[in-house]
Amino acid sequence: QVQLVESGGGLVQAGGSLRVSCAASGRTFSSYTMGWFRQAPGKEREFVTAISRSGGSTYYADSVKGRFTISRDNAKNTVYLQMNSLKPEDTAAYYCATKSGGPSYYSNPRLYDYWGQGTQVTVSS
Repeated sequence: QVQLVESGGGLVQAGGSLRVSCAASGRTFSSYTMGWFRQAPGKEREFVTAISRSGGSTYYADSVKGRFTISRDNAKNTVYLQMNSLKPEDTAAYYCATKSGGPSYYSNPRLYDYWGQGTQVTVSS
């Protein structure tokens, strides 16, 4: 079993930056594709970004492409989400999740096995 703990959320003004982290327990972190999803109140959980097991491939939702960057450090069992040029519509709870195997269908939350508890990101206008 894998436990995921997100951190780094907070309140930021529009146009600002924030980095959230997700630390994973266990020794198999490098065997998982990692994803970030977000959920705003009253909305469905939506895909934000994903990264392959080695970190060599990354995938982004159109809404965050060019503004957000996902990275991972397998030695530290941690995945990061750097968010720049934040907009009020980025306000949501952000969740990291693990997906066994490769990154196929990376945007489908149903294919992810373990989820963190979420960290709140609020962008004020």
